[in-house]
Amino acid sequence: MRVVILGSAAGGGLPQWNCRCPNCNLARTEPSRVRPRTQSSIAVSPDGERWLLVNASPDIRQQLFDNPVLHPREGLRHSPIHAVLLTNGDVDHVAGLLTLREGQPYTLYATRGILGSVNDNRVFDVMAADVVRREAISLDQAFEPVPGLRLTLFAVPGKVPLWLEDAAMEIGAETETTVGAMIEAGGRRLAYIPGCARVTDGLRERIAGVDALLFDGTVLYDDDMIRAGVGTKTGWRMGHVPMRGDGGSVAALRDVAIGRRVFVHINNTNPVLVEGSEARAEVEAAGWTVAHDGLALSL
Repeated sequence: MRVVILGSAAGGGLPQWNCRCPNCNLARTEPSRVRPRTQSSIAVSPDGERWLLVNASPDIRQQLFDNPVLHPREGLRHSPIHAVLLTNGDVDHVAGLLTLREGQPYTLYATRGILGSVNDNRVFDVMAADVVRREAISLDQAFEPVPGLRLTLFAVPGKVPLWLEDAAMEIGAETETTVGAMIEAGGRRLAYIPGCARVTDGLRERIAGVDALLFDGTVLYDDDMIRAGVGTKTGWRMGHVPMRGDGGSVAALRDVAIGRRVFVHINNTNPVLVEGSEARAEVEAAGWTVAHDGLALSL
């Protein structure tokens, strides 16, 4: 199984277009210290020829350009992307669907809850129904979006997308609106969980023994954005478990048998983004890799 992290940042990317926090300033002026990053997305293939795109970032056009394995190779119109999977309905995971509208056939997979939010928004009708097939997938139901690639979706604690929040919103509920994906090929297993509000015993059991885990690394501490002075929301309020602190993912997953551990979906204010920083050293010493765009795994 081949995996390419197309985008490793959370919503807005790094640097964010209007942000002058220390990380964003460094990404503009000293990219050797803070690498610029695009918004969250990965591509997975069982053979290096046929690819599944997991989440369609607003930056998808640039991501496809930056990764030659995803360039068209046949005739006048072609794409190695055979299918697209959504793990939630966040803008940074669905907006790229509007770019993938140029008459290229593929199948869009998501749970009924996630797919429903896309179907209810008529702007996504630019994906012509006779070109892009939409298929709802039940939780814990194995399916094969690309021949040789077996997937199972499972609920993780989360929340509805920001644009669907209302007074009845519940943070941390395990529903089909925020899911993880267990991806299997050639006897190897990858767990992809870019959004997660907390680490539960059930989640630990689910991912035990995987060959690689790509996990929500939005914030280092729950109050990262507040410390940086650019926001008032905590990680918990946004539906993201912090890396450190009480209930943090580093400690919560320390004793789980996992092969490669990689943080993805990293917010622009997260201190681990700074190369050589104390924060980076701490998570690396705990066995984690901080993802960057273009990071490739071979399992």
